[in-house]
Amino acid sequence: MDAADSKVHMAPVGVSIRNGPVDQDRMDVDSSVSGQAKRKSRTSIDQSINYKDDSSDDEAPLAKRSKTQHKQPDSDSDDEPIAKKNGARLPPSAKNTDMDVDSDDDEPLGKIAAKKANIEKEAAKEAKSIRAGTKAKKPAAKKAVKDESSDDEPLAKPTKRQVNGTAAKKTNGVKKEESDSDVPIAKRAKKAPAAKPAAKPAAKPAAKAATKAAPKGKVAAVKKSVKEESKDITDEDDEEEEYKWWEESAKKEDDSIKWTTLEHNGVIFPEDYQRLPKDVKLLYDGTPVELDIEAEEAATFFGFMLNSTVNVENPTFQKNFFRDFKEILDRTGGAKDKNGKKVDIKEFEKLDFSQLWAYKDAQTKAKNARSSAEKKAEKAERDKRDAPYLYCKWDGRKEKVGNPRVEIPGLFRGRGDHPKTGCIKKRVLPEQITINIGKEAKVPEPPAGHKWKAVQHDNKATWLAMWQENINGHYKYVMLAANSTVKGKADFKKFEKARELKKYIDRIRADYTKDLKSEVMADRQRATAMYLIDKFALRAGNEKDTENEAETVGCCSLKYEHVTLREPNTVIFDFLGKDSIRFYNEFTVDRQVFKNLKMFKKPPKEDGDDIFDRLTTTQLNKHLSSYMPGLTAKVFRTYNASYTMSKLLQELKVTNATVHEKVKLYNDCNRQVAILCNHKRTVGASHEQQMKKLVEQIKGLRYQKWRTKMMMLDLDPKLKKKKGAAYFELDEDLTEEWVKSHQEFLVEDQKAKINKKFEKDNEKRIADGEKPLPASELKERLKAASELEAKFKKENKTKKVEAEGKGPSVEKLEAALEKLDQRIKNLELQSADREGNKEVALGTSKINYIDPRLTVVFSAKFNVPIEKFFSKTLREKFKWAIESVGNDSTWEF
Repeated sequence: MDAADSKVHMAPVGVSIRNGPVDQDRMDVDSSVSGQAKRKSRTSIDQSINYKDDSSDDEAPLAKRSKTQHKQPDSDSDDEPIAKKNGARLPPSAKNTDMDVDSDDDEPLGKIAAKKANIEKEAAKEAKSIRAGTKAKKPAAKKAVKDESSDDEPLAKPTKRQVNGTAAKKTNGVKKEESDSDVPIAKRAKKAPAAKPAAKPAAKPAAKAATKAAPKGKVAAVKKSVKEESKDITDEDDEEEEYKWWEESAKKEDDSIKWTTLEHNGVIFPEDYQRLPKDVKLLYDGTPVELDIEAEEAATFFGFMLNSTVNVENPTFQKNFFRDFKEILDRTGGAKDKNGKKVDIKEFEKLDFSQLWAYKDAQTKAKNARSSAEKKAEKAERDKRDAPYLYCKWDGRKEKVGNPRVEIPGLFRGRGDHPKTGCIKKRVLPEQITINIGKEAKVPEPPAGHKWKAVQHDNKATWLAMWQENINGHYKYVMLAANSTVKGKADFKKFEKARELKKYIDRIRADYTKDLKSEVMADRQRATAMYLIDKFALRAGNEKDTENEAETVGCCSLKYEHVTLREPNTVIFDFLGKDSIRFYNEFTVDRQVFKNLKMFKKPPKEDGDDIFDRLTTTQLNKHLSSYMPGLTAKVFRTYNASYTMSKLLQELKVTNATVHEKVKLYNDCNRQVAILCNHKRTVGASHEQQMKKLVEQIKGLRYQKWRTKMMMLDLDPKLKKKKGAAYFELDEDLTEEWVKSHQEFLVEDQKAKINKKFEKDNEKRIADGEKPLPASELKERLKAASELEAKFKKENKTKKVEAEGKGPSVEKLEAALEKLDQRIKNLELQSADREGNKEVALGTSKINYIDPRLTVVFSAKFNVPIEKFFSKTLREKFKWAIESVGNDSTWEF
């Protein structure tokens, strides 16, 4: 086999490719038209107006989104390629918007390097002159200072020359205009008049001049400015001061410009596909077949998934895979037997992937069986290889990239009953990828023999790389991480927009309540939809390409069959919502809303017809924007979630509660918000197992309590009379059989811990160049487990438990009992919390819909560590919320 045939694709430089009365007659006539026809015939001219759709793909190129009826272009779309906004092909480069660069961090690297070189050169000259004995008399020094702060250039109001010749410093977002005294040392050396030799060399002449020229109270700032500038330019790799954008003073800025300079190293491709061993084959009707490398890789996509019966046994999944697999076979020469004779693969049922699965399973087991040292070494190597791609330079700041990896090829699964499940996701090539980067930055090198689809310099986009996947034609983006400045600002603006809605909500509700009785059908439908979105947090919904996408709906796209009415005012919703999650709820609604829905379902409407046939999401959002700039139906969900959470937390009465109890109270409030937003999830396969484990842990602690009590009795037999015999009895559900089983578990658990500790000790010794511990050492250590086993046997026979530990006493054992009681209580709270959350996804509401500042306020008010609510990743993502609120428990949404 040719060497090149062992791999499918290429690797980029530096990385391997990887992984009131109503006119009823008028309404009757209106409602007699078919839902679909009415929607099309009443397409509003409003569709020519740009604004966001509730569920539009904000990241998709404009040309792509404008093809869909209800996905209108967003005039403020951040992440569309420039050429696609203009409807043209992507040019090699695009004109960038000129920006005033106020800090060194925003300058192109070339300019920074030149500036750095000049400063170092001038500083060297100055140091040389000092060493040569150049001296400055005090009068001359004073004169120099006076000249630098002359009357025609007052510090309080600097002239144009001063402003233009001075860098505008930024410290945590606060801009400060500097006088000439703030100019770097080397530059001021050129401006100052020649000084006569001084009695002693000036240790820090520039710093002293800056100090004298600066107004009183500014001295420290000036010294710091000189020092920081020198550090920033001469040592770019030093850790820079954290950019706290939330501390910036309020100012108007062009939100459309996202960056002025941007540098990054591109993307990480998946690993090349490696050929299967010669003895591992795909079988067709019992015959092993030879395949082209691309076809073989496609076969492994299915073969390696044989354990996932939910997918591979799905007829749609099988059908789509086989169709795509056949296409690859036809294109690559088909399949052949060992003699080179062509094998015509016609039926999916005759394909046997068992050898492929067996190979994959063996590989997985071998990988998992590796020592910790091998796993760590592999991880270290991978981390080293990936490191250059994990961060970028954004306006001179180091920002983490969310996920720089290109999607791996495989089989598309989709959510719910997706019509394209099982389709083959093709490998993404460099020729499909567009790179977005600063004009002055070095463009990442594509893999050898390849080139990028395009390179652009769109400073209105927040993505670093983009490509279009082959299944649904969606655009995929490499973005900054959740804790980046860009993402943080976006979250902040989203929640501030929801807070702003408080000013308009009463007027909006009054208006749509009035329009519920409007004589204009379109207005009545819009008001009814607004009622449902506001009261029950329904998503707005949009049109779907039902042939290529899962048929999920929202309020505006509800069909006849999705709504059931029950007198006098109960509405039952049953439909697939976002991510194919079933939305089933019964709501008691306003009587007028019930009447309206009954009217909207009036014959001749039938299954498949739209309930709101005079309304689109686009029209609804346009109407909402007339109340408040940027208001869309989506904002209502964020507002209602945060407002509900705020009220629930305010109503809490917490007295003498433990931290675990406070956390559960918070989760109970969060759960109500999640239910409001229909953040449901299917019960995981591991839920029952996790609950059983918790029950066993609780029972184990109760058994430990009993042993502790028996130890107290061993120390003081009189306690049985004092506390009563019932105090020392074993709980009824802790049967003799369970006790023996638990004891065996404790012994085996101790053995496992000893073995693990022994292995770690040996790994450390080998790493340090020492000899590993002998087997006799392990045998000696395992005696502890044998002693525990013997102790349990004796306790079972004598029904007595001897006191353990150094200097045991009844008082110490009673203190241990209190700790055990608290641990049991905490586990019981955890168990109840987990059971209550088994069908509710608390994370979605907490992360995306509840203003994180509410969680911070709860944490401060009730003295609960923020770590109990936010993981490390979330604490980084919501650092702006944590630091802006701090310990202020009075902040309100």
